[in-house]
Amino acid sequence: MKKAIKLVALDLDGTLLDSNKAMPEDFLPWVRKHSNVKTVIASGRQYYTILRDFPIGQDKLTIIAENGGLVYDNNEMIYINSMNAQDIKESLKKIEKIPGATPILCGVESAYIPDVSDEIFGMSGVYYDHIKRVPDLYEYIEKDRFLKIAIFFANRKAQEHISELQDIPESVTAILSGERWIDVANCDVNKGTAIKKILELFGIDRAEAAAFGDYLNDYEMLKVCEESYCMENGHPDLKQIAKYITSSNDDNGVMKVLNSEVFKTC
Repeated sequence: MKKAIKLVALDLDGTLLDSNKAMPEDFLPWVRKHSNVKTVIASGRQYYTILRDFPIGQDKLTIIAENGGLVYDNNEMIYINSMNAQDIKESLKKIEKIPGATPILCGVESAYIPDVSDEIFGMSGVYYDHIKRVPDLYEYIEKDRFLKIAIFFANRKAQEHISELQDIPESVTAILSGERWIDVANCDVNKGTAIKKILELFGIDRAEAAAFGDYLNDYEMLKVCEESYCMENGHPDLKQIAKYITSSNDDNGVMKVLNSEVFKTC
């Protein structure tokens, strides 16, 4: 018999949010009603941005930010996996050679972006509530703890350039997290590792965990949670490993599952 669900992990962009970045109207009411289920927002976004966009008591959500580099529960940091300074420097040197790439240092306190045009700043900055435009990223490497380097491609050519990051330091890896995004972080940083930490801390079995995602940065998370859902609009490789395929993010796919009779919670 399938176990009742005690944890639900949700990616945001392309998954819970529609193409206009709007949240389903019935999502926050669902969270309030299911207080016995640990609701986890698992995103590549910044922690402060997620707090801003989810107007609900912080005790209602567990937040995985920066694609797994940082986890907060009830506004308390319970896990961090930060890069070392040398890896950041060497990675930035590689990124600077890629045409159309804008590196963003993603720290605990803030994100830091070069002195780019207002257009690029506005397009990339929508994902960061705390972000500073600085003249030299290298000067800030020792001023914060950094979870990742997010690389923004305004031309949507992230996939075309990820192969150019094969020779970054061995202790870090580059992962495609959207048409416009590549994330560089420690090799063991991913949403799946963060979910494992949460399951261990709160005594939840993987058979009691469900995850929803759409892109390759959700891969490990869907592998960790036994009840795994890929969106209809999801990446083909993610569909291959998901247990279920649900409707697209523009067709309210997440809420169709959460509100269904077959989705049993404890």
